[in-house]
Amino acid sequence: MLSAYFFGSSEFAVPSLHESARRTILRGVVTQPDRPSGRGHRLTPTPVKHAANELGIPVFEPTSMRAFLAEHRDEPIDLIALASFGRILPAELLAWPRLGALNVHPSLLPLYRGATPIQSALRDGARETGLSIMLMDAGMDTGPLVAQERVAIGAQESYGELHDRLAALGARMLGEAIVRAHTGELATQPQRGDASTTRPLKKEDLIVDLSWPTPRLLAAVRAFAPSPLARAFVDGEWLKIVRAHEEEGRFAIDEVIAPNKGAMSWERYRQMRSAVRG
Repeated sequence: MLSAYFFGSSEFAVPSLHESARRTILRGVVTQPDRPSGRGHRLTPTPVKHAANELGIPVFEPTSMRAFLAEHRDEPIDLIALASFGRILPAELLAWPRLGALNVHPSLLPLYRGATPIQSALRDGARETGLSIMLMDAGMDTGPLVAQERVAIGAQESYGELHDRLAALGARMLGEAIVRAHTGELATQPQRGDASTTRPLKKEDLIVDLSWPTPRLLAAVRAFAPSPLARAFVDGEWLKIVRAHEEEGRFAIDEVIAPNKGAMSWERYRQMRSAVRG
């Protein structure tokens, strides 16, 4: 089996971590450091760190990739496998493994490079997306393709649902690529076509205007469900929109979260607001 390190952080990367652990001798898992989370700002490990601890694999949380490489450069490895790590690896780190670094990316590259490919495809109203495995270079998601599969997006599919489907597909495709790397059959081809780039979400990206056309509103709600959720200013306060649908061509809200309240139906919210107004 090939010796490898796995780089990943978010929940999307966990299936790929498990597949890498099954297909390689994992020397370690590299992930982002614990970060404050929630109202109590409690330090919280990444989902990948949690999964690696369950698997009994050593975990590294470097603040500097170059410092990490300096500590491990003399350790010969065959491969790096990476999914949703959250940082660009420097060229000298990519040159460390004998066979290079494989990256799992949830889009049809070169479309939707960067941090938020799934949300961006949904928000754009795309009817299909896909999963790409690439051999990494020093650019942001610009390396040659090892494998790519198209995936139809369901008419009502949310970010969470599509995320989980692509995470599972990415793990399978990564495993197949690792097998080909081991047998010396890992062929590549350059990315072709028009490129687009995404960026991390900002709070203002979540805001929707209820005067938008219905398809645009529905696309935004799906793109941010079940988290972080689209926001709309309704009846003097900001609501998080959990679910919505089209009704006779009009945008109809099904479920919301009001300030300091739990999730509730739209009907229940309207009743509550009517009672407050007396």
